[in-house]
Amino acid sequence: MITKRMEEALNEQINKEFYSAYLYLSMSAYCNRLGMPGAEHWFRMQYDEEIMHMSKMFDYVMQHGGNARLMQIDEPPNEFGTILEIFQASLAHEQFVTKSINELLDVAVEEKDHASQVFLQWYITEQVEEEANVEDIVNRLKLADENGGALMMIDDKLSQRLPPTPATAQ
Repeated sequence: MITKRMEEALNEQINKEFYSAYLYLSMSAYCNRLGMPGAEHWFRMQYDEEIMHMSKMFDYVMQHGGNARLMQIDEPPNEFGTILEIFQASLAHEQFVTKSINELLDVAVEEKDHASQVFLQWYITEQVEEEANVEDIVNRLKLADENGGALMMIDDKLSQRLPPTPATAQ
């Protein structure tokens, strides 16, 4: 059984995961408007992954005797600038999520909730990967600068991202 404090903290994170999904879906739509189908696809896969992250946490709360609550989700922006700026915004968001997950683990430690500590380790590992992936894309886009051919190659590479599977979101 999770404590009330842990339940509230997890529910807040569930809301942040939902917002992340909304943000990435908005970014996907924006990339469509930019004529970047690979980036559009990449952000759509990111949306799917965030939904899996949220669902996993939602289920965890219920499985541990908590009340999983759905809260209002803020509207994400729908304008992002250049393709580099959109991925920089994505990186900043992933860094925000990392900080939030780390704070959630701090709550689990303070509450002496060992099961939640173990559960949250997966998210911490996932965030290291998320930040590294987006940072790599940002670095490639910086190298490409305004070179149309290089941007097309990066966009093509982004289109090759495979959909997340439940096995990769556990």
